[in-house]
Amino acid sequence: MGRYRKLLVAVDGSESAFHALRQSFKLATNEKSWITVVSVVPLFEGDLELVGVKDIKTLLRQPCEKALSAAADIAGTERALIKTVCEEGEIYERIVDLADAENCDLIVMGRKDARHLDTSLVGSVTARVIGHSRRDVLVVPDNSSLGWETILVATDGSRYSQAAADSAIKFAQSYGGQLKIVSVVDVPAEFYAEAPNAVDDMIRKAKEYVKGIKLRAESAGIEADSFVGEGEAHQVITDLAGKEKANVIIMSSHGRTGLKRLLMGSVAEKVIGRSRCPVLVVRT
Repeated sequence: MGRYRKLLVAVDGSESAFHALRQSFKLATNEKSWITVVSVVPLFEGDLELVGVKDIKTLLRQPCEKALSAAADIAGTERALIKTVCEEGEIYERIVDLADAENCDLIVMGRKDARHLDTSLVGSVTARVIGHSRRDVLVVPDNSSLGWETILVATDGSRYSQAAADSAIKFAQSYGGQLKIVSVVDVPAEFYAEAPNAVDDMIRKAKEYVKGIKLRAESAGIEADSFVGEGEAHQVITDLAGKEKANVIIMSSHGRTGLKRLLMGSVAEKVIGRSRCPVLVVRT
């Protein structure tokens, strides 16, 4: 415990955001964390002289202040202490900048229920926050409950996924959870026929990745199972999370720069879009 001392929870007035806030109280209680709740007034790009409203800024701030007032009411009901902040500007920028200014360890965001299993968050505030922030980000879907009894951690052997494994092991130790460790070999079908030896080598390496984490977990007294899957990585990960009844998926998002950071372009993005349980994206 004590990994996350300061949480930043973003709310926009939606029920999904308030659900994420309620789940953040659980984490804050266990981690003894401080919570800052932020809502952002987006930039107004129209012509102020043509709007016909004397105090347009006051009008634009109303949804922000309403969302924060509702957050304060929820916190009061839950007997949680929060600080509220209303920011103005590009939404993802203000969230990222405030997390840095407040020295928050974790950003918490909600995700609306994906009726048709949407697998893309490109262009969304969540994708941009993850793409630009150096902080860990927890995305909480509607109707999900945050817990640490069964933790699914995904690895591809990179130093980024090692950070996710480190986090998963620490949470499992703190809360007495068990680990489900998965690595996925995701190659086009034609690749199997053209380069079967290469595919076999990828499978061998994937087994080594999960074995290494499993040994580390078991040496720390944590119950752990390992899996190697073949197919589309995001689908294998989320299907396994459902099958194993994971409470949370922990994974990394590779460090990128420029437009690639904006779009994430990663398995993490699709897992977040598809997952039925919270997803913790760990940064190095």
